[in-house]
Amino acid sequence: MKKLVFVFAMLFAIAMTAEAQGLFNRVKESAKWKARSKVESAIDRGIDKALDKTEDAATDAVKGKKGKKNKENDAEVEAADDNPQVATSSDFKRGSVIMFQDDVTAEQVGEFPSKWDMFSGTTEVKTIAGVKAINPTENAQIQPLIKEQGAYLPEEFTIEYDFYYWPSKDDIGLNDIKLILAVTKDRSEFPGEGYDSDDLTAFVLKHGVCDTQEHSYYFNGNKEGAFEYSFKKGWNHVALSFNKRALKVYFNDKRVVNLPRVNQPTWMCFQVPFEYKNLTFIRNVVIAKGAVALYDRNAQDISAVEKAIQETGQFVTNNILFDTGKATLKQESMIEIMKIADYMKKNPSARFEVQGHTDNQGSDKVNDPLSQQRAEAIVKALEGLGVDGFNLKAVGKGSHEPIADNKTEAGRAQNRRVVFIKR
Repeated sequence: MKKLVFVFAMLFAIAMTAEAQGLFNRVKESAKWKARSKVESAIDRGIDKALDKTEDAATDAVKGKKGKKNKENDAEVEAADDNPQVATSSDFKRGSVIMFQDDVTAEQVGEFPSKWDMFSGTTEVKTIAGVKAINPTENAQIQPLIKEQGAYLPEEFTIEYDFYYWPSKDDIGLNDIKLILAVTKDRSEFPGEGYDSDDLTAFVLKHGVCDTQEHSYYFNGNKEGAFEYSFKKGWNHVALSFNKRALKVYFNDKRVVNLPRVNQPTWMCFQVPFEYKNLTFIRNVVIAKGAVALYDRNAQDISAVEKAIQETGQFVTNNILFDTGKATLKQESMIEIMKIADYMKKNPSARFEVQGHTDNQGSDKVNDPLSQQRAEAIVKALEGLGVDGFNLKAVGKGSHEPIADNKTEAGRAQNRRVVFIKR
């Protein structure tokens, strides 16, 4: 019996030893596998990291992020960002017939601007950043002084203005302002804020209200939208185009609102929505007939040329462009010149003086002959399109007849123009 117990004990011990050995082997294999996995993972991570560095280096080389030259380019870009410019996108074109214009240069500081009317608040002409500007305060509500009663905005028009933006230390915008397009015929009452008066407004643009990036708008009474755009300190430019139903808004050179269907506006006004004092400044307000074409953004409709000449006896355009410092026409200018040519061939007895105007950058010794050469280049281009040169006279005006302030890029852009005057 003892032998039998001893034999069973020995067999159990052997079995346990074998099991233990198997268990040990499995643990050992598992440890080896885990160790190998860690090593392989480490290798993979190392390879990925190396590849990432290589890819980043290649990307940097392509983008030109390194090197003295590229640092200079970055500095130029940063400097450009600090000086916002007037809208230059080919998508926006000022209307051809100016209905209202006020650059405030002839106004007296401390007085109410003579070309404006007011619903409420306080408005004076003041000086900011070395130039005169309109300063609405205390919830001011103002509108252009248009003598004709009732609606005056046509079915195609553009509105432009500059405003001064300065952020506070908390990066909160202090240039709060609303551009309101009313739909009523009675201009004696303020049309409200859009959402408070569903039946009185076609479009309300609110920019700079409490934030430098978030802006909003209301249209057709009760519809609303929002967008982001970061203003830079200093003068910024706002442009709006309305064509029968389509409305577009531009901040500097960027389109920020594009609405396919908006109710026909009848008149416009501005509002400073808070009790701010000496914080909101606007200038260079221009209202003009004509707008960005509905489906052909780059071509000015010949009807706009006809309307301008019929109503004012002249056609003014900023869309005939030249190489810098030269009288060489840019190719995109031919679209506008072709519209003039079509009008003149349709009216073969009409005679025009083609005036070239420049801004004041450079001396009169340079600008005077340059403007003459550019006017002659336009005449030559028209002749090449079949217009009788006998009906054309080129006249260079240089920078002697500005229509806007040459101290700002916005003003200089307006002064660089071509005027076709019917004789």
